[in-house]
Amino acid sequence: MARVRLSVAERREELLRAAVEQIEVRGVAAVRIADVASVLGVSNALVLYHFSTKEKLVAAAFAHAAEADLAHLRKLLGRRTSAVRRLRAAVRWYAPTGQAKGWRLWIEGWAGSLRDPALRNVAGDLDQQWKAELAEVIEEGAAAGEFQCDDPMSAAWRLTALLDGLAVQMISYAGPLSRTTMLAWTDEALARELGIDRATLTA
Repeated sequence: MARVRLSVAERREELLRAAVEQIEVRGVAAVRIADVASVLGVSNALVLYHFSTKEKLVAAAFAHAAEADLAHLRKLLGRRTSAVRRLRAAVRWYAPTGQAKGWRLWIEGWAGSLRDPALRNVAGDLDQQWKAELAEVIEEGAAAGEFQCDDPMSAAWRLTALLDGLAVQMISYAGPLSRTTMLAWTDEALARELGIDRATLTA
């Protein structure tokens, strides 16, 4: 049967999804253009036509997956409820669940960024967007009198640093840290950053 002809945008989407899957399976360092081509039954030349190098494909794949997570974060933070509820929902969603595929990809991205400037730029930009989204809602809640926070961006940095570190512990060393404990610690950290007690946060 003849292969369905895809538009340029559809082909790029297909290649990016396949690249994300292969990065999750093989890791950034080990994944090859040939792995992505093989899983889709296309030529290496086709992949290179769209992305020109493995480094560009990896950076684009990481951005593709991370931007989907960022869109979900914005959806949570855009709900029509209090800033406290939106922030708690976002922080709890941020915590790893199940196979934690999104987190595994982020960890691969961090590792790859040590040697790949293109991936470092993409990951760094997306990371700053996450912090900015959280800081904006913290600032909104403080302005509305829901809580006290004099430096929303610093609070966002501390929260994401804690969450990132705990996620690495959970995923890299399965067992010692439970999700229940992680969520309790993140609730405590969020309440502390907002200057409220945990009972108010979880009400």
